[in-house]
Amino acid sequence: MSDGPGPCTLKLKGIERRFLSYAARGVPYGPDDGTLAPWAVVASLPFAPEIVRPTISFCIHQAKLKAAKAYGFKAAFNPTHQGTAGSAFDWWISPSHFGLDEGPVVLMIENERSGLVWRLMRSCSHSRSGLQRAGFEGDWLREFDQEPTPAA
Repeated sequence: MSDGPGPCTLKLKGIERRFLSYAARGVPYGPDDGTLAPWAVVASLPFAPEIVRPTISFCIHQAKLKAAKAYGFKAAFNPTHQGTAGSAFDWWISPSHFGLDEGPVVLMIENERSGLVWRLMRSCSHSRSGLQRAGFEGDWLREFDQEPTPAA
């Protein structure tokens, strides 16, 4: 779920485009009106750091999506929708900040930095059992089978 520039319809380069407001977006089944959520990018950090790091840098330094205050990223932006007065580009940028969006940001940055989140998951027998029942397998899950090292 993320904020969006709609509800509205605009004609862009001869094509009528529909923009949504707050909605679930995503591939392959959700609607795609070009709206992007920076927090979702950061939440992907452990999975594709080589793509995510430069994208985070773009969101902070070029798109100016980081708030002037310490609230974190703006909720969303849409480079295909006409700009908002005062935005760094001729894009729509959400005026909102949602604290809920910052949870995955904090967790995935810490996980990338120290591995803490995944170490905690590996030490939880309920997580191992649930993942195995769901059909997950592979090296990461096999690491669950090793006894966790007690904290010093």
